[in-house]
Amino acid sequence: MITENPMTPQERRTVSSLATLYSFRMLGLFMVLPLLALYAADVPGAGPVTIGLALGAYGLSQALLQIPLGWLSDQLGRKPVIIGGLLVFALGSVVAALADNIYVIILGRALQGAGAIASTVMALLADLTGHEQRTKAMAILGMSIGVTFALALVLGPLVAGVAGLHGVFWFNALLALVGIAIVLGRVPTPPPAHRHRDVGVRSPLVRRTLADPGLRRLNFAIFALHFTLMALFLVVPGALRDIAGLPRDSHWMVYLPALLLSIVCMVPMMIAAERRGHMHGMFLLAIGLLLAAIPAVVFAPAAPVVYLGMLLFFTGFNFLEATLPSLVSKVVAPEGKGTALGLFSTCQFLGAFAGGAAGGWMLRVGGPAGLAAGCAALALVWWLLFAPSGAVPAPSAAVITE
Repeated sequence: MITENPMTPQERRTVSSLATLYSFRMLGLFMVLPLLALYAADVPGAGPVTIGLALGAYGLSQALLQIPLGWLSDQLGRKPVIIGGLLVFALGSVVAALADNIYVIILGRALQGAGAIASTVMALLADLTGHEQRTKAMAILGMSIGVTFALALVLGPLVAGVAGLHGVFWFNALLALVGIAIVLGRVPTPPPAHRHRDVGVRSPLVRRTLADPGLRRLNFAIFALHFTLMALFLVVPGALRDIAGLPRDSHWMVYLPALLLSIVCMVPMMIAAERRGHMHGMFLLAIGLLLAAIPAVVFAPAAPVVYLGMLLFFTGFNFLEATLPSLVSKVVAPEGKGTALGLFSTCQFLGAFAGGAAGGWMLRVGGPAGLAAGCAALALVWWLLFAPSGAVPAPSAAVITE
Protein backbone atom coordinates (compact mmCIF):
# COMPACT_ATOMS: atom_id res chain seq x y z
CA MET A 1 0.00 0.00 0.00
CA ILE A 2 1.27 3.49 -0.90
CA THR A 3 0.81 5.70 2.14
CA GLU A 4 -0.01 9.40 2.31
CA ASN A 5 2.80 10.04 4.79
CA PRO A 6 5.72 11.97 3.28
CA MET A 7 9.18 10.49 2.97
CA THR A 8 11.93 11.74 5.23
CA PRO A 9 14.65 13.92 3.64
CA GLN A 10 17.03 10.94 3.68
CA GLU A 11 14.45 8.71 2.02
CA ARG A 12 13.82 11.32 -0.69
CA ARG A 13 17.55 11.63 -1.33
CA THR A 14 17.93 7.85 -1.42
CA VAL A 15 15.05 7.29 -3.82
CA SER A 16 16.04 10.11 -6.18
CA SER A 17 19.70 9.03 -6.20
CA LEU A 18 19.02 5.33 -6.76
CA ALA A 19 16.36 6.03 -9.41
CA THR A 20 18.88 8.23 -11.25
CA LEU A 21 21.59 5.58 -10.89
CA TYR A 22 19.29 2.82 -12.16
CA SER A 23 18.12 5.03 -15.04
CA PHE A 24 21.69 5.77 -16.13
CA ARG A 25 22.51 2.10 -16.35
CA MET A 26 19.32 1.17 -18.20
CA LEU A 27 19.81 4.14 -20.52
CA GLY A 28 23.18 2.73 -21.51
CA LEU A 29 21.66 -0.66 -22.25
CA PHE A 30 18.65 0.67 -24.18
CA MET A 31 20.37 3.36 -26.26
CA VAL A 32 21.72 0.87 -28.79
CA LEU A 33 18.28 -0.66 -29.39
CA PRO A 34 17.36 1.68 -32.28
CA LEU A 35 20.94 1.79 -33.57
CA LEU A 36 22.63 -1.59 -33.98
CA ALA A 37 20.61 -2.83 -36.95
CA LEU A 38 21.77 0.21 -38.96
CA TYR A 39 25.11 1.34 -37.55
CA ALA A 40 26.64 -2.13 -37.11
CA ALA A 41 25.71 -3.33 -40.60
CA ASP A 42 29.09 -2.31 -42.03
CA VAL A 43 31.18 -3.61 -39.12
CA PRO A 44 33.36 -6.64 -40.07
CA GLY A 45 31.57 -9.89 -39.22
CA ALA A 46 28.15 -8.26 -39.03
CA GLY A 47 25.12 -10.17 -40.20
CA PRO A 48 21.58 -10.74 -38.97
CA VAL A 49 22.65 -13.36 -36.41
CA THR A 50 25.67 -11.51 -35.03
CA ILE A 51 23.81 -8.19 -34.89
CA GLY A 52 21.00 -9.96 -33.07
CA LEU A 53 23.51 -11.41 -30.61
CA ALA A 54 25.03 -7.98 -30.07
CA LEU A 55 21.59 -6.57 -29.41
CA GLY A 56 20.57 -9.22 -26.88
CA ALA A 57 23.89 -10.38 -25.37
CA TYR A 58 23.45 -8.18 -22.31
CA GLY A 59 20.27 -10.09 -21.46
CA LEU A 60 22.03 -13.44 -21.01
CA SER A 61 24.74 -12.19 -18.66
CA GLN A 62 22.20 -10.06 -16.81
CA ALA A 63 19.89 -13.04 -16.34
CA LEU A 64 22.69 -15.31 -15.13
CA LEU A 65 24.26 -12.88 -12.68
CA GLN A 66 21.61 -10.62 -11.17
CA ILE A 67 20.44 -13.15 -8.55
CA PRO A 68 23.98 -14.30 -7.57
CA LEU A 69 25.11 -10.67 -7.26
CA GLY A 70 22.07 -9.94 -5.11
CA TRP A 71 23.09 -12.79 -2.80
CA LEU A 72 26.70 -11.54 -2.83
CA SER A 73 25.53 -8.10 -1.71
CA ASP A 74 24.05 -9.75 1.39
CA GLN A 75 27.57 -10.86 2.30
CA LEU A 76 29.80 -8.01 1.09
CA GLY A 77 27.43 -5.07 1.33
CA ARG A 78 25.26 -3.31 -1.24
CA LYS A 79 27.50 -0.42 -2.24
CA PRO A 80 30.64 -2.46 -3.07
CA VAL A 81 28.60 -4.75 -5.35
CA ILE A 82 26.90 -1.80 -7.05
CA ILE A 83 30.19 0.00 -7.63
CA GLY A 84 31.77 -3.22 -8.92
CA GLY A 85 28.82 -3.75 -11.26
CA LEU A 86 29.10 -0.23 -12.63
CA LEU A 87 32.84 -0.71 -13.21
CA VAL A 88 32.10 -3.90 -15.18
CA PHE A 89 29.43 -2.02 -17.14
CA ALA A 90 31.95 0.76 -17.89
CA LEU A 91 34.52 -1.84 -18.99
CA GLY A 92 32.02 -3.44 -21.34
CA SER A 93 31.16 -0.04 -22.79
CA VAL A 94 34.86 0.72 -23.44
CA VAL A 95 35.37 -2.70 -25.04
CA ALA A 96 32.43 -2.07 -27.38
CA ALA A 97 33.59 1.47 -28.12
CA LEU A 98 37.04 0.22 -29.17
CA ALA A 99 35.69 -2.74 -31.15
CA ASP A 100 36.76 -3.20 -34.75
CA ASN A 101 34.46 -6.16 -35.42
CA ILE A 102 31.03 -7.35 -34.37
CA TYR A 103 32.36 -10.11 -32.13
CA VAL A 104 34.09 -7.62 -29.85
CA ILE A 105 30.87 -5.59 -29.72
CA ILE A 106 29.07 -8.78 -28.62
CA LEU A 107 31.70 -9.25 -25.89
CA GLY A 108 31.29 -5.64 -24.78
CA ARG A 109 27.52 -5.97 -24.61
CA ALA A 110 27.82 -9.17 -22.57
CA LEU A 111 30.14 -7.36 -20.15
CA GLN A 112 27.65 -4.51 -19.90
CA GLY A 113 25.02 -6.98 -18.81
CA ALA A 114 27.43 -8.69 -16.40
CA GLY A 115 27.33 -5.56 -14.26
CA ALA A 116 23.96 -6.86 -13.08
CA ILE A 117 23.05 -4.57 -10.20
CA ALA A 118 19.25 -4.42 -10.51
CA SER A 119 18.46 -6.71 -7.59
CA THR A 120 21.15 -5.10 -5.42
CA VAL A 121 19.82 -1.59 -6.11
CA MET A 122 16.35 -2.73 -5.07
CA ALA A 123 17.76 -4.33 -1.92
CA LEU A 124 19.64 -1.12 -1.06
CA LEU A 125 16.46 0.86 -1.63
CA ALA A 126 14.71 -1.42 0.84
CA ASP A 127 17.55 -1.04 3.37
CA LEU A 128 17.28 2.75 3.29
CA THR A 129 13.50 3.26 3.29
CA GLY A 130 10.94 2.53 5.96
CA HIS A 131 8.44 -0.26 5.48
CA GLU A 132 5.52 2.10 4.84
CA GLN A 133 7.48 4.00 2.15
CA ARG A 134 8.94 0.97 0.39
CA THR A 135 6.09 0.42 -2.07
CA LYS A 136 6.15 4.09 -3.02
CA ALA A 137 9.92 3.95 -3.53
CA MET A 138 9.67 0.85 -5.73
CA ALA A 139 6.92 2.51 -7.79
CA ILE A 140 9.14 5.55 -8.39
CA LEU A 141 11.98 3.26 -9.46
CA GLY A 142 9.62 1.46 -11.86
CA MET A 143 8.41 4.73 -13.39
CA SER A 144 12.01 5.82 -13.92
CA ILE A 145 12.59 2.74 -16.07
CA GLY A 146 9.70 3.66 -18.36
CA VAL A 147 10.98 7.22 -18.73
CA THR A 148 14.48 5.90 -19.39
CA PHE A 149 13.26 3.60 -22.16
CA ALA A 150 11.60 6.52 -23.93
CA LEU A 151 14.64 8.75 -23.45
CA ALA A 152 16.97 6.06 -24.81
CA LEU A 153 15.02 5.74 -28.07
CA VAL A 154 15.28 9.50 -28.56
CA LEU A 155 18.80 10.09 -27.25
CA GLY A 156 20.41 7.09 -28.98
CA PRO A 157 19.88 8.33 -32.56
CA LEU A 158 20.86 11.87 -31.57
CA VAL A 159 24.16 10.85 -29.97
CA ALA A 160 24.92 8.40 -32.79
CA GLY A 161 24.22 11.12 -35.35
CA VAL A 162 26.99 13.23 -33.79
CA ALA A 163 29.52 10.64 -32.61
CA GLY A 164 28.56 7.35 -34.30
CA LEU A 165 28.00 4.00 -32.63
CA HIS A 166 31.40 4.14 -30.88
CA GLY A 167 30.41 7.49 -29.39
CA VAL A 168 27.27 5.94 -27.93
CA PHE A 169 29.34 3.33 -26.12
CA TRP A 170 31.73 6.00 -24.81
CA PHE A 171 28.67 7.85 -23.56
CA ASN A 172 27.58 4.64 -21.80
CA ALA A 173 30.96 4.46 -20.03
CA LEU A 174 30.59 8.07 -18.90
CA LEU A 175 27.13 7.32 -17.48
CA ALA A 176 28.60 4.43 -15.47
CA LEU A 177 31.27 6.68 -13.97
CA VAL A 178 28.66 9.30 -13.07
CA GLY A 179 26.68 6.48 -11.46
CA ILE A 180 29.65 5.57 -9.29
CA ALA A 181 29.95 9.21 -8.21
CA ILE A 182 26.27 9.16 -7.23
CA VAL A 183 26.77 6.02 -5.13
CA LEU A 184 29.79 7.50 -3.36
CA GLY A 185 28.50 11.02 -2.91
CA ARG A 186 24.71 10.86 -2.68
CA VAL A 187 23.56 7.45 -1.49
CA PRO A 188 23.66 6.94 2.29
CA THR A 189 25.47 3.92 3.67
CA PRO A 190 22.92 1.40 5.01
CA PRO A 191 23.09 -0.17 8.44
CA PRO A 192 24.50 -3.70 8.76
CA ALA A 193 22.72 -5.91 6.26
CA HIS A 194 19.35 -7.23 7.27
CA ARG A 195 16.94 -9.17 5.09
CA HIS A 196 13.55 -7.92 3.96
CA ARG A 197 10.85 -10.43 3.19
CA ASP A 198 9.69 -8.52 0.12
CA VAL A 199 13.12 -7.98 -1.46
CA GLY A 200 15.64 -10.52 -2.75
CA VAL A 201 15.43 -14.12 -3.88
CA ARG A 202 15.00 -16.69 -1.10
CA SER A 203 16.30 -20.14 -2.03
CA PRO A 204 13.60 -22.17 -0.21
CA LEU A 205 10.88 -20.41 -2.20
CA VAL A 206 12.37 -20.77 -5.70
CA ARG A 207 10.89 -24.21 -6.41
CA ARG A 208 7.44 -23.21 -5.16
CA THR A 209 7.53 -20.06 -7.25
CA LEU A 210 8.47 -21.96 -10.41
CA ALA A 211 5.74 -24.53 -9.74
CA ASP A 212 2.90 -22.00 -9.50
CA PRO A 213 0.87 -22.02 -12.77
CA GLY A 214 -0.13 -18.35 -12.57
CA LEU A 215 3.41 -17.16 -12.01
CA ARG A 216 4.68 -19.42 -14.80
CA ARG A 217 2.26 -17.74 -17.20
CA LEU A 218 3.40 -14.29 -16.09
CA ASN A 219 7.05 -15.31 -16.50
CA PHE A 220 6.28 -16.52 -20.01
CA ALA A 221 4.50 -13.24 -20.72
CA ILE A 222 7.48 -11.05 -19.79
CA PHE A 223 9.79 -13.40 -21.73
CA ALA A 224 7.58 -13.10 -24.83
CA LEU A 225 7.25 -9.32 -24.46
CA HIS A 226 10.99 -8.68 -24.43
CA PHE A 227 11.63 -11.34 -27.06
CA THR A 228 9.29 -9.44 -29.39
CA LEU A 229 10.84 -6.08 -28.51
CA MET A 230 14.37 -7.20 -29.36
CA ALA A 231 13.43 -9.17 -32.46
CA LEU A 232 11.28 -6.41 -33.90
CA PHE A 233 14.00 -3.81 -33.47
CA LEU A 234 16.14 -5.79 -35.88
CA VAL A 235 13.78 -4.55 -38.63
CA VAL A 236 12.18 -1.36 -37.25
CA PRO A 237 15.18 0.93 -37.95
CA GLY A 238 15.38 -0.38 -41.51
CA ALA A 239 11.66 0.23 -42.03
CA LEU A 240 12.01 3.82 -40.86
CA ARG A 241 14.94 4.33 -43.22
CA ASP A 242 13.70 2.49 -46.31
CA ILE A 243 9.91 2.92 -46.12
CA ALA A 244 9.52 6.15 -44.20
CA GLY A 245 12.61 7.67 -45.83
CA LEU A 246 14.07 9.00 -42.59
CA PRO A 247 17.85 9.34 -42.15
CA ARG A 248 19.03 7.27 -39.21
CA ASP A 249 19.81 10.27 -37.00
CA SER A 250 16.19 11.45 -37.36
CA HIS A 251 14.44 8.28 -36.20
CA TRP A 252 13.77 9.90 -32.84
CA MET A 253 11.19 12.04 -34.64
CA VAL A 254 9.05 8.90 -34.94
CA TYR A 255 9.90 7.26 -31.62
CA LEU A 256 9.11 10.32 -29.48
CA PRO A 257 5.58 11.07 -30.76
CA ALA A 258 4.77 7.35 -30.95
CA LEU A 259 5.78 6.89 -27.30
CA LEU A 260 3.89 9.99 -26.15
CA LEU A 261 0.73 9.02 -28.04
CA SER A 262 1.01 5.46 -26.73
CA ILE A 263 0.88 6.77 -23.17
CA VAL A 264 -2.29 8.70 -24.02
CA CYS A 265 -3.80 5.55 -25.54
CA MET A 266 -2.67 3.40 -22.63
CA VAL A 267 -4.36 5.49 -19.92
CA PRO A 268 -7.94 4.38 -20.75
CA MET A 269 -6.72 0.78 -20.81
CA MET A 270 -5.16 1.14 -17.37
CA ILE A 271 -8.34 2.74 -15.99
CA ALA A 272 -10.48 -0.04 -17.43
CA ALA A 273 -8.12 -2.69 -16.05
CA GLU A 274 -7.45 -1.33 -12.58
CA ARG A 275 -10.59 0.61 -11.67
CA ARG A 276 -13.32 -1.15 -13.63
CA GLY A 277 -12.14 -4.71 -13.22
CA HIS A 278 -11.49 -5.43 -16.90
CA MET A 279 -7.89 -6.57 -16.50
CA HIS A 280 -8.41 -9.79 -18.48
CA GLY A 281 -9.89 -8.00 -21.49
CA MET A 282 -7.30 -5.22 -21.50
CA PHE A 283 -4.49 -7.75 -21.14
CA LEU A 284 -5.68 -9.64 -24.22
CA LEU A 285 -6.21 -6.36 -26.09
CA ALA A 286 -2.59 -5.36 -25.40
CA ILE A 287 -1.30 -8.66 -26.79
CA GLY A 288 -3.57 -8.14 -29.76
CA LEU A 289 -2.02 -4.72 -30.36
CA LEU A 290 1.42 -6.36 -30.50
CA LEU A 291 0.08 -8.93 -32.97
CA ALA A 292 -1.29 -6.17 -35.19
CA ALA A 293 1.89 -4.10 -34.93
CA ILE A 294 4.20 -6.85 -36.22
CA PRO A 295 2.89 -7.02 -39.82
CA ALA A 296 2.20 -3.28 -39.84
CA VAL A 297 5.89 -2.55 -39.28
CA VAL A 298 7.43 -5.40 -41.27
CA PHE A 299 5.16 -5.29 -44.34
CA ALA A 300 4.25 -1.60 -44.35
CA PRO A 301 3.59 -0.30 -47.88
CA ALA A 302 3.97 3.35 -46.84
CA ALA A 303 5.28 5.54 -44.05
CA PRO A 304 1.91 6.11 -42.29
CA VAL A 305 1.53 2.36 -41.81
CA VAL A 306 4.96 2.20 -40.15
CA TYR A 307 3.96 5.03 -37.82
CA LEU A 308 0.68 3.30 -36.98
CA GLY A 309 2.55 0.06 -36.32
CA MET A 310 4.92 1.82 -33.91
CA LEU A 311 1.97 3.40 -32.07
CA LEU A 312 0.21 0.04 -31.73
CA PHE A 313 3.39 -1.64 -30.54
CA PHE A 314 4.30 0.96 -27.91
CA THR A 315 0.73 1.11 -26.60
CA GLY A 316 0.62 -2.65 -26.06
CA PHE A 317 4.20 -2.81 -24.83
CA ASN A 318 3.85 0.00 -22.29
CA PHE A 319 0.60 -1.41 -20.89
CA LEU A 320 2.08 -4.88 -20.44
CA GLU A 321 5.41 -3.60 -19.14
CA ALA A 322 3.58 -1.67 -16.42
CA THR A 323 0.98 -4.35 -15.68
CA LEU A 324 3.01 -7.55 -15.49
CA PRO A 325 5.24 -6.69 -12.48
CA SER A 326 2.17 -5.31 -10.71
CA LEU A 327 0.31 -8.58 -11.25
CA VAL A 328 3.24 -10.57 -9.85
CA SER A 329 3.50 -8.40 -6.74
CA LYS A 330 -0.26 -8.47 -6.13
CA VAL A 331 -0.67 -12.24 -6.16
CA VAL A 332 2.36 -13.16 -4.05
CA ALA A 333 2.61 -12.94 -0.27
CA PRO A 334 5.26 -10.52 1.09
CA GLU A 335 7.71 -13.28 1.96
CA GLY A 336 7.60 -14.59 -1.61
CA LYS A 337 7.53 -11.28 -3.46
CA GLY A 338 11.28 -10.85 -3.82
CA THR A 339 11.71 -14.39 -5.10
CA ALA A 340 8.85 -14.10 -7.58
CA LEU A 341 10.02 -10.73 -8.92
CA GLY A 342 13.65 -11.91 -9.10
CA LEU A 343 12.70 -14.91 -11.24
CA PHE A 344 10.34 -12.70 -13.24
CA SER A 345 13.19 -10.29 -14.02
CA THR A 346 15.42 -13.20 -15.00
CA CYS A 347 12.81 -14.31 -17.53
CA GLN A 348 12.63 -10.74 -18.84
CA PHE A 349 16.37 -10.64 -19.54
CA LEU A 350 16.34 -14.13 -21.02
CA GLY A 351 13.60 -12.92 -23.36
CA ALA A 352 15.78 -10.01 -24.45
CA PHE A 353 18.67 -12.36 -25.23
CA ALA A 354 16.50 -14.91 -27.00
CA GLY A 355 14.76 -12.20 -29.02
CA GLY A 356 18.05 -10.86 -30.30
CA ALA A 357 19.62 -14.26 -30.98
CA ALA A 358 16.57 -16.07 -32.39
CA GLY A 359 15.36 -12.93 -34.15
CA GLY A 360 18.68 -12.65 -35.96
CA TRP A 361 18.51 -16.30 -36.97
CA MET A 362 14.92 -15.94 -38.23
CA LEU A 363 15.93 -12.84 -40.20
CA ARG A 364 18.84 -14.66 -41.83
CA VAL A 365 16.82 -17.78 -42.70
CA GLY A 366 13.47 -16.30 -43.62
CA GLY A 367 14.08 -12.61 -44.10
CA PRO A 368 11.73 -10.02 -42.59
CA ALA A 369 8.76 -12.28 -43.34
CA GLY A 370 10.33 -15.12 -41.37
CA LEU A 371 11.01 -12.85 -38.39
CA ALA A 372 7.46 -11.49 -38.52
CA ALA A 373 6.03 -15.01 -38.66
CA GLY A 374 8.10 -16.15 -35.68
CA CYS A 375 7.16 -13.14 -33.54
CA ALA A 376 3.48 -13.41 -34.52
CA ALA A 377 3.44 -17.13 -33.68
CA LEU A 378 4.90 -16.43 -30.24
CA ALA A 379 2.38 -13.64 -29.61
CA LEU A 380 -0.48 -15.90 -30.71
CA VAL A 381 0.61 -18.65 -28.32
CA TRP A 382 0.81 -15.99 -25.62
CA TRP A 383 -2.72 -14.75 -26.39
CA LEU A 384 -4.14 -18.27 -26.37
CA LEU A 385 -2.38 -19.05 -23.08
CA PHE A 386 -4.14 -16.13 -21.39
CA ALA A 387 -7.45 -16.34 -23.25
CA PRO A 388 -9.27 -18.64 -20.76
CA SER A 389 -11.17 -16.89 -17.99
CA GLY A 390 -9.00 -16.63 -14.89
CA ALA A 391 -5.71 -17.01 -16.78
CA VAL A 392 -4.78 -13.44 -15.83
CA PRO A 393 -4.38 -13.80 -12.05
CA ALA A 394 -6.41 -11.52 -9.85
CA PRO A 395 -5.27 -10.34 -6.42
CA SER A 396 -6.43 -12.91 -3.92
CA ALA A 397 -5.15 -14.78 -0.93
CA ALA A 398 -1.53 -14.49 -1.86
CA VAL A 399 0.42 -17.48 -3.13
CA ILE A 400 3.97 -18.58 -2.30
CA THR A 401 3.84 -18.31 1.45
CA GLU A 402 6.19 -19.89 3.92
